[in-house]
Amino acid sequence: MKIKAVSAELEIKIRTRRFSWKQFGGVCLILFLLALTQSHVMVTFLDISGFSQQGAYLLSIGLLWAIVAAAYIYTQNRKIKRDFGIPLNKLCDAAQKVAGGDFSIHLTRENQSKEQDYVDVTYENFNSMVRELSSIETLKNSFIADVSHELKTPLSVIQNYGAALQDSSLSDAERILYAQTVVEAAQKLTTLITNILKLNKLENQELAPELKEFDLCRQLSELILSMGNQFEQKNIDFEAQIEDSCFIYSDETMLSIVWQNLLANAIKFTSPGGRITLIQRNTDKEIEIAITDTGCGMSEETLRHIFDKFYQGDTSHSAPGNGLGLALCNNVIKLTGGKITVESEVGKGSAFVVSLIK
Repeated sequence: MKIKAVSAELEIKIRTRRFSWKQFGGVCLILFLLALTQSHVMVTFLDISGFSQQGAYLLSIGLLWAIVAAAYIYTQNRKIKRDFGIPLNKLCDAAQKVAGGDFSIHLTRENQSKEQDYVDVTYENFNSMVRELSSIETLKNSFIADVSHELKTPLSVIQNYGAALQDSSLSDAERILYAQTVVEAAQKLTTLITNILKLNKLENQELAPELKEFDLCRQLSELILSMGNQFEQKNIDFEAQIEDSCFIYSDETMLSIVWQNLLANAIKFTSPGGRITLIQRNTDKEIEIAITDTGCGMSEETLRHIFDKFYQGDTSHSAPGNGLGLALCNNVIKLTGGKITVESEVGKGSAFVVSLIK
């Protein structure tokens, strides 16, 4: 199963009616009244003493057009109120509710025909905005809850073991063990805060990539050698297919975050005796790095959220980690102009493929 990020823009065409039978009827009425004013028909129905025939004719024309003007103003006011006044008041009331924190608002189209007018499109954009604000609010609450949980665990360890170290009856071995536990919890806390700051800067585009030419194969080789002990501790069979050299113009420091996180995850979720493969392919336009493991794999639900902040497929949090590594990788890859995809199957392992532009 492959997850690919796809961004698309929905184009909405706004159409307005160019013809309606109501407008046609109004034009016919105006033409009829114009013809009527040019005749002497109205004079025959008016018998006003003291007026000459010419005066009576002018008076009839004035009365006629006064009626036409009043009718026109009345119908236009009703049309403006129906087409703009009521919808805008409805939109204003909805905006006030959203400003008050109610994100359940949904505006229904005023025009039920297939064609959309400007009010309908405004309603659709408003509904999209409310959905996005609701999603942001949910993410914010989730982020606060996740950060609080991740900070609480190492702080509790530091507090408990720090208090235990004050016991004078502890042996030297126990005291060293407790101190090591405190140091490990402090390191985990430091890593968490560092990753949060890095992710925040990446998302706000405060970290600009420092582009320079470097040997990607050398970087991968050095990282693999530095993680050799981790492969040996879990008895993992590791295979690398890397060219002698491959120069790329990108940010060396940022890309090291990607390879380190992907390899660390592969080691973490691969059982002892498993296998991890790193393959580097070089094409005319791109460089592909595929990291494959024979680990536990991921479900479809996990794949959908794999790059979300603080998301962990293992809800028991039995495996070490805080769910920020892949979010960091995704943001770094986007910032450097590449792309990352993943294929996985439960019980058979996962394959992450990073494509970088030369």
